[in-house]
Amino acid sequence: MVQKTLSRELAGNTYPGRGIVIGRSEDGRHAVAAYFIMGRSANSRNRIFVADGEGIRTQAYDPSKMEDPSLIIYAPVRVLGTNTIITNGDQTDTVYQGLMDGKTFGEALKVRTFEPDAPNYTPRISALMDIRGGVYEYKMHIIKTVDGDASSCAHFTFSYENPKAGEGHFIHTYMSDGNPLPSFEGEPERVDISGDIDAFTDLLWENLNAENKVSLFVRYIDIQTGEYESRIVNANG
Repeated sequence: MVQKTLSRELAGNTYPGRGIVIGRSEDGRHAVAAYFIMGRSANSRNRIFVADGEGIRTQAYDPSKMEDPSLIIYAPVRVLGTNTIITNGDQTDTVYQGLMDGKTFGEALKVRTFEPDAPNYTPRISALMDIRGGVYEYKMHIIKTVDGDASSCAHFTFSYENPKAGEGHFIHTYMSDGNPLPSFEGEPERVDISGDIDAFTDLLWENLNAENKVSLFVRYIDIQTGEYESRIVNANG
């Protein structure tokens, strides 16, 4: 798979929806994670990311304008030991509990399906980073319909061991804007990871569509020590 330029992929798509980027920093020292959300409706845009322990959660920017919290209020990022879980919905909690119960990442997600938001049937995208003893690997997972048929559900897991410096993978919910929204297809896209945490955060935020972007989270984790830095950017506030 040819490596793509992440900034170009973002700038060329007005509505990738929600997206996860996982990889390794350019200097090779850090595991890199990013998660962003976008919105077309007032309800979807009325959100911010806030820190929640070692993870984050979504929150209404203006609670008085919240119409329906289902599917948009959840914890996108949670940490369990050496694992960092990142998802686009409440399946974060499903993975967390599954790991606690001794299940694998894929086994934990087997009980879930795509989102019940007809006619889009938004895919559930998830990632699991594991950093222990200076060894780093990650997995990505997507749950989606088969060609938009709500009676068929497909699960795909992708595993990456010892990722290369300056490289990562990008998975997002939609291929582009549309009505209904076309679900992501194929493998997670192989993309470049460049700069330190601030430069990478700026690159992502600046290339997301200005009208539709809502919130962005970025984390750099030191592969040797497990220490991390995080950034949160919100369009609101």
